Amino acid sequence: MKSLITGGAGFIGSHLAEELLNNGDDVYVIDDLSTGSIENIEHLKVNSKFHYVIDTIMNEPVTAELVDRCDRVFHMAAAVGVKLIVESPVRTIETNIKGTEIVLRAANKKKKLVIIASTSEVYGKGDNIPFKETYDMVLGTTKNGRWSYACSKAIDEFLSLAYYKEKKLPVIVVRFFNTVGPRQTGQYGMVVPTFVKQAIMGHDITVYGDGSQSRSFTYVGDVVKGLLGLCDNKQAIGDIFNIGHGDEISICELAKLVKSMTESKSEIVFVPYDSAYEAGFEDMQRRSPDISKISELIGYKPTLGIREILEKVIKYFKES
Repeated sequence: MKSLITGGAGFIGSHLAEELLNNGDDVYVIDDLSTGSIENIEHLKVNSKFHYVIDTIMNEPVTAELVDRCDRVFHMAAAVGVKLIVESPVRTIETNIKGTEIVLRAANKKKKLVIIASTSEVYGKGDNIPFKETYDMVLGTTKNGRWSYACSKAIDEFLSLAYYKEKKLPVIVVRFFNTVGPRQTGQYGMVVPTFVKQAIMGHDITVYGDGSQSRSFTYVGDVVKGLLGLCDNKQAIGDIFNIGHGDEISICELAKLVKSMTESKSEIVFVPYDSAYEAGFEDMQRRSPDISKISELIGYKPTLGIREILEKVIKYFKES
């Protein structure tokens, strides 16, 4: 197989590229390095089956050529991270919507399989936990830019499924729930690498809000295996799947666990959302997936819990 990964120098994209190469695929990557890093794929350059282009997917001729070369497309390129979303809403909306449109249009010419990376953010402020793929979206006001990311990814899903229904393009939509592991940066607000780096450096561990909000964290290796399992199952085409871990932990407890595991003397401090982001910022109190659908279809089962994931992330940062 020849696989194209948009955003392939990013955190998840680089792990996916690594696994595909291990499976014998030819891997093509396009990334503009706006949030990805060349360091993430440096170790892959020695493989003759690995090819990369430093460019934006908005460059339609380049993207179309890469899509044409490949059998399937993993569309991972997107504006990510709460901090980036709040600070650059125009970039968030344009990258997510226009980029996806370009990829789908190119793939449709020869009906290439497209795996669309979406997000748990599309569930918005819903409180019916755990989230099932069929649940309604509950988003905040358009005056609050925090919800622009969720809305843009929801449009990506609508557009992808429209291509499937109207044009018979094979697509699979996956909703990620807080994927974590080595190579992830805290630069754009990702909580696990932020906490770990703060703890190792002896800085204050900054918890936004009161820390009672909870999340479920999934090891990137489990996510990659879930993605590849879906690709190999034709019943997944035209459908939406959560990929995550069923266990939850509060952000306050996460901070305490990171401090303990790093044997850090850092203080845990609480920062109001208005100070961290913008006035009127809203967060989801809980975010946990129902993973029964993907489990029943391909036997997906997360292998690592939060403690095992943190061990890998801590080791990565200490060795970096």
